[in-house]
Order: sequence, then C-alpha cells, then structure tokens
Amino acid sequence: MALRSTVYRVDLLVSDLDRHVYAQHALTLARHPSETELRLMVRLLAFALHADAALTFGRGLSAEGEPDLCRLDATGVIDLWIDVGLPDEKDVRKACGRARHVVVLAYGARRAEAWWVDNEAAFARLANLSVFVLSDADAAALQSLAARSIKLTCTLQEGHVWLATEAATVEITPERKLAANMDSRNAPSM
Repeated sequence: MALRSTVYRVDLLVSDLDRHVYAQHALTLARHPSETELRLMVRLLAFALHADAALTFGRGLSAEGEPDLCRLDATGVIDLWIDVGLPDEKDVRKACGRARHVVVLAYGARRAEAWWVDNEAAFARLANLSVFVLSDADAAALQSLAARSIKLTCTLQEGHVWLATEAATVEITPERKLAANMDSRNAPSM
C-alpha cells in the first residue's frame, strides 16, 4: 500500500513592508511521504517571501522538472519559478530558460555552502536568478513552528523575516548569495 501525503493547513497573514504587500492566505500543503517537515516549512517560507494571489505550489517531489512554487502571468508564461533545497545546476539553468525570474531558497548549511561553491560561477551567468541560503539555526527555528494546523503571521522588512504563531515568534534572515536585477513585482523582498 502506498503511503499518503500528510495535509497541513496554514492560515498565513503576510505583511511585506518592502513590497507593500499585505494579505491573508488560506493554504493547504501536502507533505509527500519522502518530504521532511523542514522542507515543507521552507516551501511555506518561500511562499511568504513572495506572497501573491497568483503564486501556487507545484506538485512536489513526485514531479520532476517542475518548480516547488510558481506564478504565471495572464498569458500563461512562467513569471516566477521557485525551488527549495539544492537543485542541480542543469535544472536551475533550464528553469532560467523557462521563467522570467528564478529563486532558489537553499537550506542545510554545510551542504548548501558546498553546493554554492560548486555552482557559484555557473549561477553568476544567469541574469534572472536569485539565490538565498538559510542557516542551520534559521532552519531549526522555522521547523520549530511546524504543526498540521498553523495560524502564522509573517512580517518582512529589509531582509529580515519574523514568523509568529500563538506560541512562539522566530526571526529568520536568509543570506542573499545572488540577486537578479528584476522589477519590484518580481524581486524578492530581501
């Protein structure tokens, strides 16, 4: 018998002071059986960083060659492609060819640093790519908020992210490794 995905329900209130985006999102996330709770929370953070009514979650780990999150424009062109984790350089390059802007939100500090060193030169040639890395401490703080049903408030300002539940508040500061030159709608708020 195949294992089923675990469903997480999130009531997310976003206040992005840099992009002047203020919205509430009722999200349902499916955690694939092979996905860690940390990865699920990083996907949720990626949504909060780029919150938009048109931003949608991809089909997840079972769908190769697809983004973890994406936003399409009115014509169906991929406006924003977001991957979390440590994607292969070839996959990032393909994504940059398919989307106007690609964001990678990497985590797993030691492995992420080695991944960045191995790919930095190739990534620097991709004009529409932004790369951010979460420290181990930030990843642990993010994972500490995980629950099957979450009411989460997210405030973003000048590269800092404050996430609050009824029980805890954490501050996360993703490290910017590479930033694309994009307009304010596409640009990450950090």
